[in-house]
Amino acid sequence: MTAARLASVRTVLRLVMAAFFLGGFVLHMTAVDALVSITPDWVPVPRAVVLTTGWLELAGAIGLMLPQTRRVAGVALALYILAVWPANIHQAVAHIVVPPIPDSWWYHGPRLALQPVLAWWALFCAGVIDWPMRRT
Repeated sequence: MTAARLASVRTVLRLVMAAFFLGGFVLHMTAVDALVSITPDWVPVPRAVVLTTGWLELAGAIGLMLPQTRRVAGVALALYILAVWPANIHQAVAHIVVPPIPDSWWYHGPRLALQPVLAWWALFCAGVIDWPMRRT
C-alpha cells in the first residue's frame, strides 16, 4: 500500500472512530442509569465513572482529529476500550438487560470479541501502529 493510500485509509478510519466516540459521549450523557447498571460492583462511584468516561470519549474523539494530539488520543482510546471491557463482560455474564440491547450471545459474543479490534483501530487510525499495512 502506498503512503498516500495508507494516509487516506487512516483518515477515513479516524473520522469513523471519532464519530463513534462522539456518539459514545452522547450515550454516556443521556443514558447514565443504563450504563451504571452494567458497571461491575467493584467500580467505585459508578455514576461519576460513567460521566467521566463519557467526557473521556469526547476528549478522545477531539484528540483524534487534532494532529498534535492524535497519537496520544489513539493510545488513550485503546487503553480506554480495554478498560471498559469488564463492564461489557459483566453485562453479558450477569444477563443485565438494557433495552434496546438484546440479552443474547449473538450480540454479546461479537461485541466482546471485537473489543481488541477496536483497540487496534484506535492505534492504527492515530498512526501509532502500521500493522498489518506497512508503508511502502
